[in-house]
Amino acid sequence: MPRPRRRRNIGFEPDVVLFKPAGIPAFELDTVILEMEELEAIRLKDFQEKDQAESAEKMGISQPTFHRLLLSARKKISDALVNGKAIKIEGGHYEFIDSPSQRRRRGRNFD
Repeated sequence: MPRPRRRRNIGFEPDVVLFKPAGIPAFELDTVILEMEELEAIRLKDFQEKDQAESAEKMGISQPTFHRLLLSARKKISDALVNGKAIKIEGGHYEFIDSPSQRRRRGRNFD
């Protein structure tokens, strides 16, 4: 039996959760699902330019796990950009936090 997944700490909630190529109706596009923790990894590493160790600590996960999330997110985003797919942000195993001691809300896909 596999070990249960730990919740990943997420520090923000996006206002926009769907991105698509212009001029093509969404129903005609294939969609890539970017999970909330993958978006958080991209935000911390690429947008805020934090190093992996600091980013992993903020998310409450190991550095190798953070690296896997980052690779997965980058692969999905590049697939969408190269192949003209929509990107939808949803799901995952996460918990919104304001600080490590103040947890607010859990992700939908976590039991």
